[in-house]
Amino acid sequence: MIVALLNQKGGVGKTTLALHLAGEWARLGKRVTLIDADPQGSALDWSEQRAKERLPRLFGIIGLARDTLHREAPEIARDVDHVVIDGPPRVASLMRSALLAADLALVPAQPSPFDGWASGETLKLIEEARIFRPELAARFVLNRCAARTVIAREIAAALADHEPPVLASSIGQRVIFADAARTGRLAGELEEAGPATREIIALTAEVARIAR
Repeated sequence: MIVALLNQKGGVGKTTLALHLAGEWARLGKRVTLIDADPQGSALDWSEQRAKERLPRLFGIIGLARDTLHREAPEIARDVDHVVIDGPPRVASLMRSALLAADLALVPAQPSPFDGWASGETLKLIEEARIFRPELAARFVLNRCAARTVIAREIAAALADHEPPVLASSIGQRVIFADAARTGRLAGELEEAGPATREIIALTAEVARIAR
């Protein structure tokens, strides 16, 4: 399966979710490659930091920030169980290529009306991609949210009947994700039984169910 995390808006947590999704699949014994399709190369930076810390490699990471991604990602997918694409912000040609490669597009959004509005261009690109790939699935992922706040509940309710729908699993606003990014680790390595780890496990399980 090829999963692409995409949103034209920056700062919504695409890289964090991509790394943790890949990491959880790797923990479950799956062969995973993460494609860093963001010219900023944040996932590659995380991998470099991990190497400096002399931590074991959990999954492969390659940089592929070019619009031939739709041809190259399926080739990579032949040798692994899952490919996770960390998509770019504000580079429409790369996003189109990622969508043409993907089986599932995840659109991370923070629980704010502004994030919902800012995702509009991404949703247009998904609809364009479905002309060529009608089987392409898509879901919103609520990220960096305090689940018990009124605005989080309101955004989740607003997206309940939306196309694409929102995943039942959401990811909280947690300092541990920043610590993980800084140290080349994953939340589960820092706090094996913590709430962030449980949220990532639930998210990964829900994504796997969609793919069946």
